[in-house]
Amino acid sequence: MFERYTDRARRVVFFARYEASVARSPCIETEHLLLGLLRENRPLVERYAQPGGDMEQIRASIRPRQSGRTQVPTSVDIPLSDEAKRALMHAAEEADRLSQRRISTRHLLLALLHPDSGLAARLLEELGLRLDPVRDDIARRQRRKDAPDADAGGPPGNA
Repeated sequence: MFERYTDRARRVVFFARYEASVARSPCIETEHLLLGLLRENRPLVERYAQPGGDMEQIRASIRPRQSGRTQVPTSVDIPLSDEAKRALMHAAEEADRLSQRRISTRHLLLALLHPDSGLAARLLEELGLRLDPVRDDIARRQRRKDAPDADAGGPPGNA
């Protein structure tokens, strides 16, 4: 399932699994994917957040949902929720839309911004992130990076 994913995108899913376990969740939800994304590529989210956007507020908003649940051992396979599966499908669609074979953290961010991405989408919206402007900026950055006259001396974009 994750053949197209970059190493960083795979780590997002790995961290999401860990976050679901810590949250005592029976499945990996979109908010766990968001926490995984913040662990792996926080600067990507911060780039699009409103100035002064508090990334720690995301974790604080998710924390109350875990009370009263029994601990899920980290050795147990934790399935993806239907919402999280849909988000991962959106990530593949976003990569295809940008004509990119590999699914990166950028595509995962775009997927979590889709309206049907539940709590993750709402939390990102509270930080000022909107799907269309973020998608447009990512596409613009990709075009610059692919342009023959692009500055080859700069660091690559966050993948």
